[in-house]
Amino acid sequence: MAPDPSTPPPGPPLLPEVLEPEAMADEPESPAGKRSPLRRCVASGRVQEKDRMVRFVISPEGTVVPDVEETLPGRGLWLTADPAMVEKALSKGLFSKAARRAVKADPGLLAMVRQLVRRRALELVGLARKGGGAIAGFEKVQASLRSGLMGRPGAGAKPVGIWLEARDGSADGRSKLRPLALARQVPLVDRFDRAELGPALGREDAVHAVLAAGPLAQRLLREVERMAALEGMGPVAQGPDEGSDFG
Repeated sequence: MAPDPSTPPPGPPLLPEVLEPEAMADEPESPAGKRSPLRRCVASGRVQEKDRMVRFVISPEGTVVPDVEETLPGRGLWLTADPAMVEKALSKGLFSKAARRAVKADPGLLAMVRQLVRRRALELVGLARKGGGAIAGFEKVQASLRSGLMGRPGAGAKPVGIWLEARDGSADGRSKLRPLALARQVPLVDRFDRAELGPALGREDAVHAVLAAGPLAQRLLREVERMAALEGMGPVAQGPDEGSDFG
């Protein structure tokens, strides 16, 4: 039977939010033997780990909504955490193409995503503080970096996982702490101002802090990496390299 000319031809298949196992057959496994979650970027078509990406969903009103915590219901549309990919998706209408329907995207979507990811990273610092996994203040940070432990050495002392420095803090204080962090290979994060770090650490402002090692610290490092990528900054170093401006 001849096809009905009034029926539009079928469009391209939807990009899957989660790739099928056979699509991941050649992807590397994590050290634990489990595959890292992979997603496809709707702008570049590249498949990569979702930690390097940002999830979006379409609201019931047909609006593109960033879902940086990856908790909103609905099928996710993923973009690489790269300003160029966000701008490409906006300029070429790729959200509508991936969703297979007309959707609305705010022209200021990139600025919105940057703000949300930055806020999420600071929330993780706050969670560490509330859980007893953060210490602020030069002398306390100095002692922790020297010993490699949060607070006084002893039973229950947690190893230091991250060294936080306000980017507008004193260079003198940083220069005194850097050799200690370097000796312990504690990664430095200095992407925030003292006025941002302070409230997250329960203070008016803060310049020096350390976070305990563990899953929360690893989540923060991943979030800061994503934040830096979206802001067009260099990668966060995994150690306080003396030749780096950002750590």
